[in-house]
Amino acid sequence: MRIYIYKSNFLYKDCHVPQFEDVKFEAASLLSELYCQQNLVDSAKPLLRKAIQISQQTPYWHCRLLFQLAQLHTLEKDLVSACDLLGVGAEYARVVGSEYTRALFLLSKGMLLLMERKLQEVHPLLTLCGQIVENWQGNPIQKESLRVFFLVLQVTHYLDAGQVKSVKPCLKQLQQCIQTISTLHDDEILPSNPADLFHWLPKEHMCVLVYLVTVMHSMQAGYLEKAQKYTDKALMQLEKLKMLDCSAILSSFQVILLEHIIMCRLVTGHKATALQEISQVCQLCQQSPRLFSNHAAQLHTLLGLYCISVNCMDNAEAQFTTALRLTTHQELWTFIVTNLASVYIREGNRHQELYSLLERINPDHNFPVSSHCLRAAAFYIRGLLSFFQGRYNEAKRFLRETLKMSNAEDLNRLTACSLVLLGHIFYVLGNHRESNNMVVPAMQLASKIPDMSVQLWSSSLLKDLNKACGNTIDAHEAAQMHQNFSQQLLQDHIAACSLPEHNLISWTDGPPPVQIQAQNGPTTSLASLL
Repeated sequence: MRIYIYKSNFLYKDCHVPQFEDVKFEAASLLSELYCQQNLVDSAKPLLRKAIQISQQTPYWHCRLLFQLAQLHTLEKDLVSACDLLGVGAEYARVVGSEYTRALFLLSKGMLLLMERKLQEVHPLLTLCGQIVENWQGNPIQKESLRVFFLVLQVTHYLDAGQVKSVKPCLKQLQQCIQTISTLHDDEILPSNPADLFHWLPKEHMCVLVYLVTVMHSMQAGYLEKAQKYTDKALMQLEKLKMLDCSAILSSFQVILLEHIIMCRLVTGHKATALQEISQVCQLCQQSPRLFSNHAAQLHTLLGLYCISVNCMDNAEAQFTTALRLTTHQELWTFIVTNLASVYIREGNRHQELYSLLERINPDHNFPVSSHCLRAAAFYIRGLLSFFQGRYNEAKRFLRETLKMSNAEDLNRLTACSLVLLGHIFYVLGNHRESNNMVVPAMQLASKIPDMSVQLWSSSLLKDLNKACGNTIDAHEAAQMHQNFSQQLLQDHIAACSLPEHNLISWTDGPPPVQIQAQNGPTTSLASLL
């Protein structure tokens, strides 16, 4: 669950006494901003177009106005027009001899092409950007900031594709790059070319952004303690920045960080904390209609995942259905459908709806997205359904495919889930040795993540396996582990369902509720936990 939110935040370095041309173009820029604040976007566009048309002899203003109009089109989700303008800007910057600003235009265009899923256009463009960035000799901070922009696009592209292992070299370069920037002093030597008077993001914002993509990687890979560590660092930095800066981008960073750490909490068995953080996201979205518009589908998806964790399947279905209605993002849509399919499998009586969904996420044929991770998850869902239907050989085929894909990209959670389900199948078939060979590594991996549900499941299987094999001491130890996990999950379940925020599971329409009324106590079944 990620959106590119760092859209063209270019800042002007005021370097000279304003001349008449500067005053004229700044007036056009400010007036268009005022129009946008009053929701008069159709008045802002022609004003900016006219200013762009007559500013070609003033490189700084021409570039700045092109960025501004491109940003306006981006906010309206007219990415085609925004890309066209950024392409015009890149060519103009080349003509006036500004390779630095040309790179900014091209990287911004690459970001929008990634958002549009135009991958065939992205690859040659990013290759060109890489060459420009490496060859450009100028202000060290500007050069490193270009490298951060370039590497952030590469890392998010890999993560979108679910390639958690393949991204590691790029992510390491990005982390080294931000360390380099943090040691550089921002001198006041101004570029001789007025078209170079831009920078992408302040250093402090870039640091938070690198923390953010590190959290995204850690969550996908199943390194949840690492994700928690970097989330804490990023949120602490954000709180300091927000005391001095009310930039909307900081709230976007905060929401995306919270979205990822909420998913981690649900896996590690901290549902009550996750629910409070979902409420925190709601409060942030209440402060900004645009933020809510951009994150409403993700918010309902998180509530759906929470509902699954507390066994409120009807509410989970309602939340996922709402999220599907609100999203146009293919990866998020596929993620939601996969989780909704798991709800229907658990309910056991929604065959028509389930098969309709599975046709749309068939990993063997016309899978809707290129994500390696989501396709591996689709094989797992097929294996889970076959298991519940008693078609064990078919289930093993799907799960082995999941294992092959998850091992290739270090998708630890999918590996653990597949191993424990395969272990369960072999146990049902009476092959205790093979079952043990699956369940033991599943438990080890689940402990490393840590994934409480898989630990609960694995300990239950180990208890039964050892009992069946006559290993009384090992069976007793596994039973004790299972009891401990059960108690932890039960206590957290009761704590979460007792919170007033639990009533958010009923919210499926309109903006987030301003006030959440307390309820008498937990009303959900605990059977699935025990």
